[in-house]
Amino acid sequence: MNKLILNTGVQDYIDKNLASDILAVLLSKPCFEGISQKELAEQIEAKKKCRDKLPTWFEKTGIYYPNKLHMEQTSSEITSQYKAELVNGKSLIDLTGGFGVDSLYFSQKVTQIVHCEIHQKLSEIAAHNFKVLERENVTCKPVDGIAYLEQSDQSFDWIFIDPSRRDDAKGKVFLLEDCHPDVSKFLPLFFKKAAHLLIKTSPLLDIKQAMETLESVKEIHVIAVQNEVKELLFVLEKGYDGKVAIKTRNIRPYRTESFDFIWKDEAMNTIEYEEPSTYLYEPNAAILKSGAFKTIGKKHHLKKLHPHSHLYTSGTLVAFPGRRFKIEHVVPYSKKALKSLEVSKANVTARNFPQSVAELRKKHKIKDGGNRYIFFTKTLNDSLIVVDCTKVED
Repeated sequence: MNKLILNTGVQDYIDKNLASDILAVLLSKPCFEGISQKELAEQIEAKKKCRDKLPTWFEKTGIYYPNKLHMEQTSSEITSQYKAELVNGKSLIDLTGGFGVDSLYFSQKVTQIVHCEIHQKLSEIAAHNFKVLERENVTCKPVDGIAYLEQSDQSFDWIFIDPSRRDDAKGKVFLLEDCHPDVSKFLPLFFKKAAHLLIKTSPLLDIKQAMETLESVKEIHVIAVQNEVKELLFVLEKGYDGKVAIKTRNIRPYRTESFDFIWKDEAMNTIEYEEPSTYLYEPNAAILKSGAFKTIGKKHHLKKLHPHSHLYTSGTLVAFPGRRFKIEHVVPYSKKALKSLEVSKANVTARNFPQSVAELRKKHKIKDGGNRYIFFTKTLNDSLIVVDCTKVED
């Protein structure tokens, strides 16, 4: 951590160059003694990423930023605020502290926070920023969180962990065993040190597999921001053996869409199927990730088009956590039928359909955008159809 970067003149330079070309900054002659242009470029790039993701940090004078990779890996303020509502008590240890966004919000709900970060430079940066942000109840430890927990005599009300992808894990991570650390192997240690455990994982993680791997799961939170799933949160409670509650949240600018259900109920629920009626419904991304395909239809008295399409229909308009559409036309899928709709520009969705959106756009020369919404999907008898809609605004 180069503390010269915190000098007023350097901070002014960073702020003035937030809109500058990074390559131009890198190739410029050194502006300040003891500070490389690479360091300046890293600060500028990282601060730019904070404008929307971490506005509290962006707007505060004297913040020191880590490199671009660490900034990409950190939680957003929106999701950190949500996580903080799940914890309470006198003590929490963050085993994978990183830049410290989650720890900062935990510190507003819990009396004392221990922030563990194995990378010493990142731990130093987080400690500096906590002081700037006046969070005096956070103690930073530049250590491996698991090792610290094993050696510590202290117990905590909560343990928080955000395992990363293992270095040898190829491609996308769907299983806990492909993460580092593998949380399931350390559950005895965690429950020896705390009664509650909060695990954050990638949105790609297979929920069913995680349920089979973990124990004492009380809640699973599926968190989306503007219809993009950002995090899965597993709440574990020592000795818990009851029903697992799934809580889906789609955080939008002016309101949050919420839908909760019991995990085992989905398998037992039934749903009716029907051809497209007057209205079409598409669940938000958090609900789709949760797998509540029958439960969402049953709760809102909707019928489904096909077991694998996850689109719903009704004759009358109902409130729904997702997008709602007025069906204008339904035609069998063919070049001739599609031509009759005179679609040159539309928002295209393909659900349970043999061709991708890109292929359909190219084949039928449909430009993106406009006020029309075209769904390419299947009916219960596997017939390919095109549903032409207009969106029902909230």
